[in-house]
Amino acid sequence: MHALKLTQIGNSVGVILPKEVLARLKLEKGDTVYVTETPDGVALTPLDPGFEQQLELGRDFMREYRDTFRALAK
Repeated sequence: MHALKLTQIGNSVGVILPKEVLARLKLEKGDTVYVTETPDGVALTPLDPGFEQQLELGRDFMREYRDTFRALAK
């Protein structure tokens, strides 16, 4: 666990992530991170939570039309 302090960055307030945290999250300067609410508080992740929902919808669609996709693949 890392304790981070809020820092003034221009007109905004932010945190500076230690290089160990960046390495663990596989992040580099310019990457996007997402903050999501969890039952335990908040989570910082490089994965877009909306993308996972879209992917699951696509999987459901492909499962529903599996026979159609097989016919088209011939």
